[in-house]
Amino acid sequence: MSSAKAGNGTTGVRGRDDAAPALAGPREWAALAVLVLPVVLISVDSTVLGFAVPELSEQLRPTSGQLLWIVDVYGFVLAGLLITMGSLGDRIGRRRLLMMGSAAFGVASLIAAFSPTAGVLILARALLAVAGASLMPSTLSLLRNTFLDPRQRLLAIALWASGFSGGAALGPILGGWLLEHFFWGSVFLINLPVMALILVLVPLLVRESRDPEPGRLDPLSVVLSMAAMLPAVYGIKQLATDGLDIVPVVSLAVGLTLGYVFVRRQRGLRDPLIDVGLFRYRVFGVAVATNLMIVFSLVSSLFFLTQYLQLVLDVSPMRAGFVLVPGLVMSVLASLVAVRLSRRLSLATVVGGSLLVTATGFAVLVFAPQDGVVTGVTLVAVGFALIATGSGFAETLTNGAIMSASPPRRAGAASAISETAYELGAALGVAVLGSVLTASYRANLTAVEGVSPGAVDAARETLGGAANTAAGLDGGAGGALMGAARSAFTDGMHLTSVIAVVIVLYAAAQAWVLLRGRGNPAVEPAPAERDKG
Repeated sequence: MSSAKAGNGTTGVRGRDDAAPALAGPREWAALAVLVLPVVLISVDSTVLGFAVPELSEQLRPTSGQLLWIVDVYGFVLAGLLITMGSLGDRIGRRRLLMMGSAAFGVASLIAAFSPTAGVLILARALLAVAGASLMPSTLSLLRNTFLDPRQRLLAIALWASGFSGGAALGPILGGWLLEHFFWGSVFLINLPVMALILVLVPLLVRESRDPEPGRLDPLSVVLSMAAMLPAVYGIKQLATDGLDIVPVVSLAVGLTLGYVFVRRQRGLRDPLIDVGLFRYRVFGVAVATNLMIVFSLVSSLFFLTQYLQLVLDVSPMRAGFVLVPGLVMSVLASLVAVRLSRRLSLATVVGGSLLVTATGFAVLVFAPQDGVVTGVTLVAVGFALIATGSGFAETLTNGAIMSASPPRRAGAASAISETAYELGAALGVAVLGSVLTASYRANLTAVEGVSPGAVDAARETLGGAANTAAGLDGGAGGALMGAARSAFTDGMHLTSVIAVVIVLYAAAQAWVLLRGRGNPAVEPAPAERDKG
C-alpha cells in the first residue's frame, strides 16, 4: 500500500498507517491555480469565438455550413482524440502531455488568427482541437492524483470547473473589447500569453504523474476511436441540416458500427484504451450522460444568444458580453455552493434539482421578443443566469463522482471519458440545435415584398449574411429584409429553446430515478457499489 505524506503530491491512495487520505499542502493548491489556466483559456476561446461570429460572417463570408463547421469542428476533433490523449497521458506522463499540448495550442492559435478564408479557419480550428485534446484530460487527471482526500478533491474540482464559468465570464468582456478595437483574429491571439504562462509555471509547481504499469498503447484502438466518432457526428450534423438522406444515414451507421467494434475490443484487451467496465458503476454512467446533456444545451444557448443580442437586438459585442456575465458569475458561485450542499443532500437531489433550474432558464428564453431591447436583454440575462446556475451545481458533483469512481492509475482515461462527454455535448449542441435553428430560420425567411429573390436567398444563409445583404439594398428594402430575418431567427431560437427544455427535463428525470439511494459518492466514494446496478 502506497503512503503519502500531507502535501507531498504523490499518487498514493491512503495516508500513513492506512488512515485517512493524505491532505494537500500549499504546493498542491498552488498547482491547482496553474491547472485552472488551461480551463480558463479554452473557455475564453470558445466564448469569444461565439461573439466573433457576426464579424466572421462579414469578413470571411462563410456559407451556413462553413459557419457551423468553424464553430463545431473544434469540438468534433477534440471529442475524437480525448480518449486517446487521456490514455497517452497515463503512459508518457500527464504533465509532459500538458506541456506539449500547450506549445502546440499556441502555434495553432497563430494560424487561426490570420486565416485568410473560412476553409483555412476550419483547418486551424481542427489543429487547435488536436492540441487542446491533450490539455483537458491532463489537468483533471493531475487533480485526481494531487488531491487524495475526497472532500478536498471535490473542492478542487469545483474550483477547476469554475474556471470554465470564469473564463466564459471574462470571454465576452475581453472579446467584446477586442472586437470593437481590433480585427476578429485578435480573439485567438489572447491565447498566446496564457500558453506562455503555463509553459513557465507548470514545471515549477505541478508534479508529474503517470500509470506505473501502463501496458502498451493499442494503435488499432486509437484508430477505431477516431473512426467511430467522426462519421457518427458528421451523420448527425448532416441529418439535422439537410434532413433524411443516404449519405448521413450511412455515415451515422458506419460510426455506430465502428463504435460497437471499439467497445468490444476494449473488453478483450489486457491494457484497454478506456476501461469500459467503469460504466457498470451506475453513478459513473449517469454522471457522464448528465454532463453530455447539460453541455449540449448550455453551449447551444451561447451560440444563438450571442447572435440574438447583436444582430436581432442590435447590442454591441461588449454590451452583449455584459448581459451574459451575471449568469456566468452565478455558475462560479454555484460550483462552490455545491460543495457544501453535497455534505447534506444526496447526489440525486442536487443534480435533479439543479437541472430543473436549468430547464426553467430555457423556458424563459421562449418569450424573448423580436423587438424591445430592454425586455429582450432582461429575459436573456434572467434565462441565462438560471441556465448557468443549474449547470454549475450539477457539473461540479457529476465530475466529482466520475473522478471518485476511477482508480488513480487510470485517472487520465477516466477524465478523458468525462471530457469526451463534455466536448461531444458541446459539439452536438451546436451541430444539432444550431442546425435546427438554421433550418427553422431558412424555412421562416421566405419572400419579402420589395426584395429580389436572389437577395432573399443570400440572406437565408446566415443572420450575419442577411445583415450584409440588407446593408447593400436601397430604400426600405434593406429594413424590410432585416426585419423578416430577425423575425425568422427569433422564431428559430424559440423552437431551439423548447427542445432544450425537453432535453434538460429528461436529464433531470434520469438523474433523479437512477441516482436515488446512492448517497453522494462525489464526497464519499463507495467502491463496493461499482458492481451494482
